[in-house]
Amino acid sequence: MVSARQQATPSCPKSADLAKHHAELMVKVAQHQDWVAFQELFLFFGPRVKAMMLKAGADNALAEDVVQETMTKVWRKAGLYVANRGSVSAWVYTVARNTRIDRVRRASSQAYDDIDDLDLESDEPTGEDQAHLSQQATSIAAAVQELPKEQREVIELAFMHDLPQSEIAEKLSLPLGTVKSRLRLAYGKLKVRLEDYK
Repeated sequence: MVSARQQATPSCPKSADLAKHHAELMVKVAQHQDWVAFQELFLFFGPRVKAMMLKAGADNALAEDVVQETMTKVWRKAGLYVANRGSVSAWVYTVARNTRIDRVRRASSQAYDDIDDLDLESDEPTGEDQAHLSQQATSIAAAVQELPKEQREVIELAFMHDLPQSEIAEKLSLPLGTVKSRLRLAYGKLKVRLEDYK
């Protein structure tokens, strides 16, 4: 049920405009490394990619890792997205699918199941998505600043400074597992902090 506060939210994209809105966010990320635009994409697609991975049989830790790796690639390769070849959602899910395939192939002891037949999210937003998009965008930067220093540090190095996890580990003299854990914790806290704006 949509609350009165949600109904009153101004300037949110209509259903037909969501794909265009995501494309505009991608342009901001590609051309200006816009952190707020990226976080909006992250918070929209992150839970959907995770759900897709869980539906494909991944455990929670693997699903979270695929989300992180997928969205890191989206940040770094945003300039490769071409709007007239498909929607942002199709592009992100393709990145996620390829990321999962790469991880499964690296872990050769695991059985490989493709995810081609899974139903992917469309660009159609739920009522909740429409109601909160504009509020979400204005809340992201504040949420990042509220993270503990060590988590904010790895988030900024990964996404604002475009460093892979291995280089973050080297730069901070930390084990790679610790970097991954801090990124996972940061993502979890951002989800909780911005739960009302999904």
